[in-house]
Amino acid sequence: MSASSSAYFPHLILLKGQIRDGLYCALRNAIIEGHLSAGTKLPSSRTLAEMMSISRNSVLAAFERLLDEGYLITKPSSGTYVADVIPDQLIQIQQNIKQSAHRSAQRLDINPHIAHLLPYWQRQALFSQEKKMFHVGVGCIDLFPHQLWGKLLGRAWRQSYHQLGQFHDPKGYLPLRQAICQYVRSTRGVNCNEQQILIVNGTQQAIHLAAYALLQPQDQVCLDEPGYDAALNVFRSFGITVHPISSDDEGMQIPEIIQRHAESKLIYTAPSHQFPLGVTLSLARRFALLDWAANQQKWIFEDDYNSEFRYGTHPIQALQGLDQQQRVIYAGTFTKMMFPEFRLGFMVVPEALIDVFSAAKYYTDTRSSHLEQAALALFIREGHYARHVRKVRKACYERQQVLIDAIQQDLADVMVVQPTDSGVHLVCWLNDSWTEHDFMTQCAKAGLAVQPLSRYCQLASQKAAVLFGYAAHSPDEIKMGIQKLAVQIRKQNR
Repeated sequence: MSASSSAYFPHLILLKGQIRDGLYCALRNAIIEGHLSAGTKLPSSRTLAEMMSISRNSVLAAFERLLDEGYLITKPSSGTYVADVIPDQLIQIQQNIKQSAHRSAQRLDINPHIAHLLPYWQRQALFSQEKKMFHVGVGCIDLFPHQLWGKLLGRAWRQSYHQLGQFHDPKGYLPLRQAICQYVRSTRGVNCNEQQILIVNGTQQAIHLAAYALLQPQDQVCLDEPGYDAALNVFRSFGITVHPISSDDEGMQIPEIIQRHAESKLIYTAPSHQFPLGVTLSLARRFALLDWAANQQKWIFEDDYNSEFRYGTHPIQALQGLDQQQRVIYAGTFTKMMFPEFRLGFMVVPEALIDVFSAAKYYTDTRSSHLEQAALALFIREGHYARHVRKVRKACYERQQVLIDAIQQDLADVMVVQPTDSGVHLVCWLNDSWTEHDFMTQCAKAGLAVQPLSRYCQLASQKAAVLFGYAAHSPDEIKMGIQKLAVQIRKQNR
C-alpha cells in the first residue's frame, strides 16, 4: 500500500457512529476524493483491524458493503483493490450523456393523442403538487381509520407472507372477491358470483381493460356530455370514435343513442350519478338501454363510482342488477371511500367474458397488490367498511349542506348551486356576468382547486359552471374557503 493511502487509516477511528459504518464512509470518501486511487491494494482485513484497533468483523462488514456497491474488487490469491471505475464515475458519465442528449435535437415518435394531452397533464402535475381546497373526486380522507387499517395490513402480512412467490389468480384474491360479491349483492342489487368479480387498480384501469378487451380502432362509443374526461381519453387513445350524449332531467339521452348512434359498440354511463352533473338515469331509460343492448348485441359499461354517497334516498338499483342478458360490465371503486392513493377497484363482468377480461388483466399488469387486497378483505368481512360508509355518508351530507349554505350566503350574486342528494362535489352555475376563465382566475388567487365544467366537455359549453369538491374538508374549512373566495372577488370588483 502506498504512503498516501496509508495516511488515511489512522484517522478512521475518529468517525462518528458505529465503527464499521465509520470505516465504510472513510474508505468510500478516500476513494471518491482520489486519495485511494484506482488499482490501489488495501491491507488485509486482519492487518487493517490491527492498525485501527477495531474488530476484524467491523472491517469485513465495511469491505463487504464496498464490494457490493462496486468501490472495491477482489482478485483471487492476491487481495482487495480499489475498482478501476467506481459507481460515482459511472453516474457522472450518465449525467454527461443526458446533457449531451438534451443539447441534440431528437425526433419523438409518440402517440399523437398523448402528445395532445401533454400540455394539460403538465398543468395538472404542477397543480396537484399544491395542497388546495375543493379538489374534485376526493373523499373524507380525514375520517379514514388509519390505525385500524395499519393493524389489518399487519394481520394480512402475517397471514399471507408465506404465499409470496406462488401463482395468484389475475382476477384477484378470492376472499376479497367473495366479500365484494356479498357486499354489492346486498347493497347495490348486483347479480353476480365471485367468479365474475375482477380486482383492478381503480376505475380507470377498468375502463382501459374494457377498451382493450372489447374494442378496436374505428369502433364507436357513446359517452356522457359533459362526462368523465379520463374515460374519454382512454377510448380516444385506442383510436375509438367517441360520441357525446347530452343529459336532461331523466339522465343520459338514450333515444339519441338509438336513433343517431346505433353503430356504437359500447355505451359508457354512470346511471346512479352522472358525472359531473349528478343526474340519475330514469328507470324507463334504463330498460330502454338494456333492451336495445340485448337486441343489438351492444355492451354497456356501468361506472358506479359514487353509489355509496347518497344522502336523501336509499342506494339506487344498479343497472347490472336489471340486466337479464348479461350485456353490462359493472365497475366500482374504493378510492373515494378510502383515500386517493388506495388504488383498488373491481369489475363485475358477464360470465361469457370472464376469461377475456382475466387475460386482459394478466397481460396489462398481471395482478393487483396482494397485501392491500388481503387487508381490504378483512376490512369488509369484519364489518369495518360498512361502519366507515355510514360514518362518511353522514359527514359528507353535513359538509355538502355547509357548502351550499356558505355559497348562498357569500356568493349568491355570483353562482347558483345545482341541487343534488348525492356525490362528493357540487356543480355551481355562474351568473351571466361571469366567464369560467374569470372565475377560475379568482379561485387561483384565493388558492382554491375549483374545476371548470368545460374540462369535462367535448362540445362548447352553453353555460359556464364550476365544480366544488367538499368531502375532504371539515365544515369550518369549507366556510373559511368560501369566505376567502368572496373576499377575493370583492377585492377584484373594487
